[in-house]
Formats: sequence, C-alpha cells, structure tokens
Amino acid sequence: MTRRAIVIGAGFGGLALAIRLQSAGVETTVVEARDRPGGRAYHWRRDGFIFDAGPTVITDPPCLQELWALSGQDMAADVDLVPVTPFYRLNWPDGTRFDYSNDEAELRAEIAKLNPADVAGYDRFLAYSKGVYEQGYVKLGAVAFLDFASMVRAAPALMKYRAWRSVYAVVSAYVEDERLAQALSFHTLLVGGNPMTTSAIYALIHTIEKQGGVWFARGGTNALVGGMVRLFERLGGTLRLGDPVARIATAGDRATGVVTVGGWRGAADMVACNGDLMHSYRDLLADHPRGAKVARRLSRKRWSPSLFVVHFGVEGEYPDIAHHSILFGPRYKGLLDDIYGGRVPDDFSLYLHHPSITDPAMAPPGHSCFYALAPVAHLGKTQPEWDGEFGVRFADAILEEVERRAAPGLRDRLVTRFHYTPADFGRDLSAHLGSAFSLEPLLWQSAYFRAHNRDDAIANLYFVGAGTHPGAGIPGVVGSAKATAALMLD
Repeated sequence: MTRRAIVIGAGFGGLALAIRLQSAGVETTVVEARDRPGGRAYHWRRDGFIFDAGPTVITDPPCLQELWALSGQDMAADVDLVPVTPFYRLNWPDGTRFDYSNDEAELRAEIAKLNPADVAGYDRFLAYSKGVYEQGYVKLGAVAFLDFASMVRAAPALMKYRAWRSVYAVVSAYVEDERLAQALSFHTLLVGGNPMTTSAIYALIHTIEKQGGVWFARGGTNALVGGMVRLFERLGGTLRLGDPVARIATAGDRATGVVTVGGWRGAADMVACNGDLMHSYRDLLADHPRGAKVARRLSRKRWSPSLFVVHFGVEGEYPDIAHHSILFGPRYKGLLDDIYGGRVPDDFSLYLHHPSITDPAMAPPGHSCFYALAPVAHLGKTQPEWDGEFGVRFADAILEEVERRAAPGLRDRLVTRFHYTPADFGRDLSAHLGSAFSLEPLLWQSAYFRAHNRDDAIANLYFVGAGTHPGAGIPGVVGSAKATAALMLD
C-alpha cells in the first residue's frame, strides 16, 4: 500500500523533503499557513518591483540539482541560476573596498591590498576551511544525529579542527589585518551565528562558496521556490495554501495526521514539521505530553537573533553597487555584543541586496530594486516599538546610511518602501521570539545537541529545516531534508 506523508510548512526544507518523499513514491501533501509557498523565502510584488523576503544567497547548486535528478529531470528546465560576481563587495567606513570572489588571482590581489603578509595566512585558512568542509558538510551535513553515539563518532574530527574555537578566533590565527578577519568571518551571520562564538566548523561556508560559487535565481529567490513547487506537483504531490495547521493529531506515541484551522483533517503514516520548533512542540502538540516537555527544554536554549529589513524601489540605476554588499560599521565585536546581548545599537552593519543589477526584470525599466538588512536582537532580549514610530525611525536611519555609504541621492529617488521587523517574523512565521534562524548555531546546539530529525518519543514525527541538523541557510535546510528523508524512507 502507498504510504502517505504530510509536511507542515512550504519553506525550502519542507519542499525539498516533500520532493524526496514524492520521488520515492510516498503520497505527500504539504500544508502551508501563508498564501504563498516559500516560508522565509516569501516575496512581495509592489509598484512593479519584486521583493524577495530572503534568503538571497544561493550556494552549492548541486544540492538543489539533486532534487530534480531523483526523478531523472533537469533543474534548468524550471530554474535559471545566474552566477553572481563578486560574491560580495565589502566596504568599511574608512572607504576601504574589498571584492570577495572565487577568482584566486583577484582574491589574492584584494588581500594583498589590505596586507601582503596575509596572502600566505589566507592559504592556511583555506586549507583549514577545506578540511572542515569535508568533515562537517560532505560527510556529516546530510546525516541525522539521533543518539549520543553518533556524536562520539564525530568527536575525533571536531577535536582535530578544534571546533570549540570560534570562527573569528580561527580566522584571526591566520591573518593579521582586522578588516580581512571580518571579511572571512561575517558569513556566520547569514545563518544566525555570532562570528565570536559560533563553532569554527562553520568556516566551511568559505569552501562551499569557493567550490560551488554564489548564484541568483532569475526572477528572484521566489523563482527557485516556484521551480521546486512545479517539480513537486509534476511528481503528483499536493500543496495546500492559506490554511495553518492547528494541531498534529496523535494516538498514543504515533502521529496520525493534522487538523487545520479551516477544519481540514489529513491522515498520514508520517508527519514532518518544517515550521518553527517551539511552535511545533508547544502549540501543534499541545494535546500530547511530549509537546510541553520539549517546549520547556527549548525555552532554555539560545535562539538566533532576528532581522530588520528595509525593502525599497528607486528611480534610476546603480551600476556601481554590486549584487551583494556588506557595509561594515565602525565596530565589529562591540556591535555583535549588542546584537546578541539584547541592545538595539545606534550604529549598524548592513547587508545590501541589489538584485536588479543581475536581473533588471526585478524592477520596472529604468529603476532599481534593493533591500538593506540589519541583524537585531530577538524579542526575548529587547522589544522596542518595532510596529510604531521606532521602527519607522530605524528604517529611516538605515536608508540614510545606505545613501551616505553607497547610493548618493537615494532618498529623493524612492518610489516605494516598506520594512519587515522581528515582530513580523513572529506573526507571519510563528517564529519563537521573532528569531530569524531558529536555534543559535553554537557547538552545544549542533548535531546531536540540535533538534533531532526524528522525534525521540513519537516515532513517526520528523523535523526538517533550520532548527534541525545541520542548521540554517539553503544548503543547510536542503541537507536536513536529505537526512530526514533517509529516516522516513528507511
């Protein structure tokens, strides 16, 4: 008899898992609360502009192409991936500019401009990054850690690469220039981690980018989501939109299906959650003792910060602004201390996304599309009036900084703008504390110590996405789908 599965949430992790299950002959239904699929990769169309909510950095295309290859199909038929170069253009307040790419000669020339002595140090860091990439991503990135023995087996590699150190500490051991140390360590912020505390294993991100490149889906990240949905539905899968799951139905220690707010009841042999971990246990499993027990445990965990994102469309074009820019502020460690400690600072570092430089169709003719993102503390540490005047002033300050640092005359050219706050993450995504990346990626919250891909007590309840191993980011959640699918299909 055909097995049936229900996946809660149509984010990247949920869709990747659903594609794997459907490709293997499991009758799969994805139930999504919002009116569109994507989860954190939602999008808006306003005044002729296409605004991706994020994520916007696509790396390791083979992990995505594999989803199509499961059924003998070609990803290129559904998604047009365009290479982005430089990967990032980094800018500091003193006017220093650093183009970060995988062109070896150009990258070394950029490093030499900062400090010639650091070229050799960078080579040593690259060797380290390749080592942790092989151990942490290739070997373990799509393998579930269900028991402590699995962690013990991984311990020698963790010891070899001194995973208890932070990414910033490792980078600083190889290079002298502080700006280069920032350039090689900021990536952990893209998965919710503080470079000063996130395990050195996450230095593997550098090798992921170098080997696979950085890409953009023509039409926006939402076009990649759309391609995954088309593949899933061609395989016979079902996608239900706009009807949140109210509870996971159980019988003893088995999940039997879901009940939605709209009253739909879906029966299943297996249930997988791609939603927020706390919401899944505390709310969706409120009728089962397991829900309250795990929710209490999760409340003691450290959660990643949130984000404040200003989306804006402007008249005119900005050919000198790269697709991805990092505008570092005057502080690095001090700013990180504020973000992770719970203070909303007066200064900030920004990630500036400029998709229309790669795909002009993201904006009307003669216009440009942007968003500027600032990491901020989650709602458990500080709760300013994000929905009110404070949020407006914060957005204004970000636009003023972008104008001063990168786009002269920007505010006079604004056609449309809106912002997305930690409060929105909580409302739209049921994100605990408004966290943008689920659990903080600390060593003691990784692998076995992260939420397991299969619940320990409810044997047919599974988890996929940022809260499970290996963590946030597109390669991370797609890897979690591979690990979870292996358990569900076993």
